[in-house]
Amino acid sequence: MDKWFRSFKQQATDKQLYQLLWALPKGGDLHHHLSGAGFSEWWFDIATSPDRNGGYRYYTKTRILQCRGYGTNEYGADPQFLLFRTIQSSTWHSLSDCEQQEYQRLEALTDEQKQAFLNSIRLDKAHEGRNEFFETHWQRLNELVVNPYIGAHILLKNMQAFAAEGLQYLETQVNVDRAQDSNGNPLTPEQTLTVYLDMLASPEARATGVTVRFQYALLRFLPNAEQHLTWMYDFVDQHRDIYVGINMVGREDNDKGYPLRFLSTLRSLRQRYPAINLAIHAGEVDEPNQHVRDTLLLGAQRIGHGLNTITDPDTLLLMRHGPYLIEINLISNKLLEYTPDLSTHPFPEYLRTDIPVALTTDDRGMWDSTLTDEYFVAVHHFNLSWTELVSLGENSLKHSFLAPEDKAIALKRYRQSVAEFEQAVRSNSGTLPALPSMRGFMCEHYPTLCEKG
Repeated sequence: MDKWFRSFKQQATDKQLYQLLWALPKGGDLHHHLSGAGFSEWWFDIATSPDRNGGYRYYTKTRILQCRGYGTNEYGADPQFLLFRTIQSSTWHSLSDCEQQEYQRLEALTDEQKQAFLNSIRLDKAHEGRNEFFETHWQRLNELVVNPYIGAHILLKNMQAFAAEGLQYLETQVNVDRAQDSNGNPLTPEQTLTVYLDMLASPEARATGVTVRFQYALLRFLPNAEQHLTWMYDFVDQHRDIYVGINMVGREDNDKGYPLRFLSTLRSLRQRYPAINLAIHAGEVDEPNQHVRDTLLLGAQRIGHGLNTITDPDTLLLMRHGPYLIEINLISNKLLEYTPDLSTHPFPEYLRTDIPVALTTDDRGMWDSTLTDEYFVAVHHFNLSWTELVSLGENSLKHSFLAPEDKAIALKRYRQSVAEFEQAVRSNSGTLPALPSMRGFMCEHYPTLCEKG
């Protein structure tokens, strides 16, 4: 198959290569922030549909009237000058008359305002980068992300979209301790989790064939992160049927979240609880440091991003041949300017020195991209062989946090699907699907894929 694929790449157009990769069976997506994985259109459509969003009503900021004067911290807990910050009706009714006039019902936006709202929660302009992403995207979504009904429908939309491109397993980050009802009253974690579990049990979700497990995400630079981690450990321990691990997240150039901060807390927790899987963001910074090594000391089995591992030779040697996997996010790393030139990305060095890697989507909704986009970028820039391509899906299942018996079933299904795909492609007995409607990232960076005709 390697020989066939080499010949195919030499002759195929970008569109033909993308068609093949779209149809390729894929393993799992292991690095997936659910709140960042909703396309803008999904957020808007669900938020303006009371039948799907649990009966909530939403307002978004479309004007700035200086109701509280100057000097308010733009990126504080309640940013005054951030357009398209969205709140639910119970919050809107608590505002002053002046502040209420800054907001507009989400479904009452003009076409121009709606487009601006959609653009405000994705990186769609050349001048936008990591500050726009980290400091405005979730702040704009705001109270949309604490509605479990919206979250559950974003999950369903992801499952349906992933199924269309051949994914069989999704390990996504779902937190349930901040939700509130339409009146602004807090929901218990158990009430919130029930909404998600009901969605997973629905005929629509089951029809996708995508297996889903949750991670709990710790925002590690917050002052109370240790206390939250302690609560989280107990909650995950009580719900091991759906929660398979914990993930430490948050921008790493905020030094308050440095890995070794949590060493004593984790050691204390491991004295009281059976082992809980850890997947931790590390190495997503511009500077060389040893945070990836420190993350392994915390007990991480998977490293999110791992970009600057290339600057730490001792840790590179430690990671060869596993058991650790690096979750590679090519599109994220480009758009957030950690590797503006993808030709300098360390992914092929990791792949070809036997460090286990898998391609993942990170915040796919905010990149306006898919998992197939990640595969295309990898093949386009690094000339992957067929064996390397298939190994990415296999690694994603081998290093998933599925229970051993479920992992064995998933791997068997993946290998069988790939074998059938290989046979169909080589014998020309299979017909590749039509090129899907391309998302924004690919049209911006690979325009030939979006040309008509």
